[in-house]
Amino acid sequence: MKHIFFLILIVGLLSIFKVEAAETHNVLGGRIISEGNGVPYIAVYIKGTNTGTTTDESGQFVLPYGDFDHLVLGVQGLGYKTAFINLTKDEAGGDLDITIEPDTLLLEQVLVSGSRVGILRFLPGSVSFINQTQLENTRPVSANEVLRNIAGVHVVEEEGAGLRANIGIRGLDPNKSRNVLMLEDGVPVALAPYGEPEMYFSPNIDRMSGVEVLKGNGSILFGPQTIGGVINYLTPDAPDTPGGRLSIRGGDFGFFSSYLEYGGTWNNTGVLMNYSRKQADNFGPTRFLFHDFNTKIQTKFSPVSQMVFKMGVYDENSNSTYVGLTQPMYDRGGYDDLRIAPDDELDVRRYSASLNHKYLLSPGLQLNTTAFGYTTTRNWNRQDFTYSSSASNMSGVVHGDDDGYQGAIYLRNSTGQRNRQFEVAGIEPRLQYRYELGGYTVKTDAGVRYLYERAFEQRINGTKPGARSGALDSDEVRTGHAVSAYLQNNIMLSNRLSIMAGLRNENVWYEREILRVKSGVNLIDTLISNTTDVYALIPGVGINYNVTEEIGIFAGLHRGFAPPRTKDAVSNDGEDLQLDAEKSWNSEIGVRLSAGNVSFETAFFHMNFSNQVIPVAESAGGAGTGIINGGETTHYGVEASALVDIAGLLPANWNGSLSLSGTYVVSEFSSDRYILQKEALVAGLDNVYMNVKGNRTPYAPDLAINGGFQIELPIGLGFSVTGNYTGSQYTDVLNTENVYDWIATHEADADYQYVQAVTHGQIGKLDSFFITNLNAWYSFSGSGLALNLGVKNLTNERYIATRRPQGIRAGMPRLITAGINYTF
Repeated sequence: MKHIFFLILIVGLLSIFKVEAAETHNVLGGRIISEGNGVPYIAVYIKGTNTGTTTDESGQFVLPYGDFDHLVLGVQGLGYKTAFINLTKDEAGGDLDITIEPDTLLLEQVLVSGSRVGILRFLPGSVSFINQTQLENTRPVSANEVLRNIAGVHVVEEEGAGLRANIGIRGLDPNKSRNVLMLEDGVPVALAPYGEPEMYFSPNIDRMSGVEVLKGNGSILFGPQTIGGVINYLTPDAPDTPGGRLSIRGGDFGFFSSYLEYGGTWNNTGVLMNYSRKQADNFGPTRFLFHDFNTKIQTKFSPVSQMVFKMGVYDENSNSTYVGLTQPMYDRGGYDDLRIAPDDELDVRRYSASLNHKYLLSPGLQLNTTAFGYTTTRNWNRQDFTYSSSASNMSGVVHGDDDGYQGAIYLRNSTGQRNRQFEVAGIEPRLQYRYELGGYTVKTDAGVRYLYERAFEQRINGTKPGARSGALDSDEVRTGHAVSAYLQNNIMLSNRLSIMAGLRNENVWYEREILRVKSGVNLIDTLISNTTDVYALIPGVGINYNVTEEIGIFAGLHRGFAPPRTKDAVSNDGEDLQLDAEKSWNSEIGVRLSAGNVSFETAFFHMNFSNQVIPVAESAGGAGTGIINGGETTHYGVEASALVDIAGLLPANWNGSLSLSGTYVVSEFSSDRYILQKEALVAGLDNVYMNVKGNRTPYAPDLAINGGFQIELPIGLGFSVTGNYTGSQYTDVLNTENVYDWIATHEADADYQYVQAVTHGQIGKLDSFFITNLNAWYSFSGSGLALNLGVKNLTNERYIATRRPQGIRAGMPRLITAGINYTF
């Protein structure tokens, strides 16, 4: 009993001691807050000591300390300004609320728009942003639906599903988006960013949380394409609590889409996985099916060090083709969904991975390193065809009627398999430093990037439609190495005025190795190789002045740059053609307004090209071979966008908005450039060339207007209506209006064959058109369940979307979709 009593006494004394220690030991505690919310995983420490801790998921912290009269409490973490708080003994306690500010200047620089608080105050250029709510309410079939609502952006449909993105900015040719830098979370996504920047793969809009578009001076931070602008697809981060989303949608033409997403954050690691499957039986003549799987892992090693790892697999099969309708076939009607070459087939497979690491070296100094790599296989089986009834090797399949002007399509008993594989890898460390200099705040971005790319290309000629084997017609390997370096300073002269100046250097080395070539009728195994290189300095300067808290003025000037494609730079004979890069001077001046329920931005822009490449690739309707045609062009105009919150005009608890954007652009050849217009048929006569100076550049509509309104009721019901007007546009440098007029001219002139006297559908003016889309949704309160309905091309307007690659593509007819979305 004595031993038991003694043991109880000891335990009791220890308990009393523990309580007294807890009551008398010095403890700091409280919450770290930013923008009204607790900030998790932030370092809290006593300056000058080794004593520190980190905040929990809600931003709470507890930090013991010894006796003191005065101490300095430090608060530090990625994405926030380091704060130091002076505390006396009387001010210390367990209920401190410490507010810290987001470090706007050190935010991830691929976030190029106003998607983060305050960043617009420091960007001297035109920007636009599509957020997650807009994507959820729009339920787009492809990114094209949302991108065409952005001022200055022109989208050309190819098959209605957005599988091949054709985007132009401010009058630039939209062919495969080759003049736009396309990124996903800051990482390039084109086949080969330098040598072949075409977009035969497009990121799936279903898995995005937003899209950013930058058209101004800030694009020199990214490269290599700095001419048109930057489009950056943003993927969502892992949610704080485990959960997911399941979406199923179906509609006309055999359209079916399913999407599954799940993720969460455990301790300091967040994981998000998603899988998408999308297909259609008859998007016009197009059938497609793709699978898209992606994983994103975010890990915080410490409050000043974090990593994001991404990987993805994309697999697509479609009956995509180059051949389109002839003019008589379109005019006659009934052919819009005709599968002209039913055995054509395209397979695209892409594997991608990237790793991003951020490290806060010291307050205001951050190192951001990105490593990435991806492979894309693009194998395309296309049946050969001709417009001539007298050609050889005919299959007997004919579409349309022979009018003598290439108005009928004759399929041949042969197939060209155009097989290409691409490898891309790169690494880019970037330092971001915010510091004080002479009483001014300065933000410096400095970095270097190495990028490697290689393309393997073969053409295999089969002897029947759909053949998967045959004679190797051509075989080559193209390799590129690029080193970029850049330095940009943003000087805050005051809370209102900032100046940005930067310089980018691009060094590109190309090599083309031709392993098999055709000489006459013979195929020759050989080894023809040559190298070429491109060097460029790309300067840029801009200014941003906030007249008031609501009104800002910006202006910028930068050098536009796009390297020549590898195949164009070295000829089939191995000759270095010494092609210059595309270069331009791009300038703009604009105004931003954000006051109350109104947001507005307008910009006047001017782009002056010393050498703009006019594509001759088959994808652009050209012959696919030959020396690049170049010349001086000028693009200028004005763009504007406005968003008005109309909730104050609606009943209580209703939400609504009105949006409007528009672009007027003049895009024309600004120097003498002579193009063959008519070919002499009589001996002694010369061919006649036309000077196209003053002509409009192809696929550059002079006017585009987009508008819409959206209303949401408190019961969970909402709907939106959008309208898109696209002005008329020419499709060839000769600015052909109506090919039938040229046929009449040709028939009256026996001495010449007029280039424009053809009806194969590849040239001719595109008339303006107007598309209306309707979306409606209903959310069941508290259940995570929502229904949606979409009607694309509500009025079922029939129009020509494009004459590329080789013939007319009719725009998508009315498409009705319905779906269910469950969040858990």
